[in-house]
Amino acid sequence: MPHLVRDWMSSPVVVVDPDTSVSHAMTLMRRRNIHSVIVDTSDKNPSYGIVTTTDVRDKIVAMERNPANTTVREIMSGSIITGRADWTLMECSKIMQEHKIHHLPIADEHGSLIGLISATDIFMSVEEQGWDEEK
Repeated sequence: MPHLVRDWMSSPVVVVDPDTSVSHAMTLMRRRNIHSVIVDTSDKNPSYGIVTTTDVRDKIVAMERNPANTTVREIMSGSIITGRADWTLMECSKIMQEHKIHHLPIADEHGSLIGLISATDIFMSVEEQGWDEEK
């Protein structure tokens, strides 16, 4: 039986407004023990960005910026791709590798976010359950 994204993704997704301060986003990440927040940049159609702990390291700390005076819009990566809950972890891993990303938001058929999967989630699946060949 293939390992599916829906079985390993985190839910609910933590979503912030583009004008949220990086300081507030950092507090959310620390309190919820997560490594990224999704930025909702939608007007009419679903559109998202992402801020990760790597963004904070590279675009705040290394650049000596004040997180309280910087919005997530200024440091987010976007527009991001989304995955599907019915993908196998192998399919998901290949997409994440191809796009050189470590966090992939998961959307339903309407584009609404229903979860998020990370490289760590995939690692935990393989570590806990082993790996069967998926065909």
